[in-house]
Amino acid sequence: MTEFAPLSDAVAALVGDGDTVALEGFTHLIPFAAGHEIIRQNRRELTIIRMTPDLVYDQLIGAGCARKIIFSWGGNPGVGSLHRFRDAIEHGWPTPLEIEEHSHAGLANRYVAGASGLPFSVMRGYSGTDLIANTENVTTVSCPFTGEKLTAIRALNPDVTIIHAQRADSRGNVQMWGITGIQKEAILAANRSLVTVEEIVHSFDGPPMAHVIPSMAVTMIAHVPGGARPSYSLGYYERDNEAYKQWDTLSRNRETFQKWLNQVIMANGEVQ
Repeated sequence: MTEFAPLSDAVAALVGDGDTVALEGFTHLIPFAAGHEIIRQNRRELTIIRMTPDLVYDQLIGAGCARKIIFSWGGNPGVGSLHRFRDAIEHGWPTPLEIEEHSHAGLANRYVAGASGLPFSVMRGYSGTDLIANTENVTTVSCPFTGEKLTAIRALNPDVTIIHAQRADSRGNVQMWGITGIQKEAILAANRSLVTVEEIVHSFDGPPMAHVIPSMAVTMIAHVPGGARPSYSLGYYERDNEAYKQWDTLSRNRETFQKWLNQVIMANGEVQ
């Protein structure tokens, strides 16, 4: 059965040093509060996965939590580069960072294969690129029916997937709506899962097109209002565009980043 717990207890129970951790969300419902709690608990040697890593991954990298990132695009949306990510790649600060890069379709297919219990997924992408030769989890196969040469992408099964959603009910089912990405597949592919939510309700109502993730796929739920800020949660709060702009300045310099980390994340745990 799904367990309900405070965020700090949930992260302590589900995320360990050396784990492969996916924090998914697409512009919307990004699990910032959970990422900050991982930093506060000083997790190390993580392989972090996300289709579109932005500020929270910059923060995890800058805090020294990650040894590797698996991704398909990285940046500060609408602003520019991720400076802590770049510093780790170019200068190994605070620790060297290994990367595994995919297209959006490729990484999505890795999650889908993992969620489906399959060893790999097949696609026509990557043909004509260097990714096949330079990525250990990508190769080619021949179609047994037509002989066509296709790309095979190894399944992805994170140790733990973390997402943010609007609601959970008292039985542990999760409801989310608005712009969604690969969250459902990432949850189903994972060995363990944590969902932070804006509210817990007795039963669901509301948007008829809402996605529901069943309780059988959810290990733990934490009630974390505002847990996606500065991204947004449709129906609860808007995206804080100014915070994304400010991050570009704040994160360029190691000293100003470290000051932010100590004063905002480590000292008082405020969601930023």
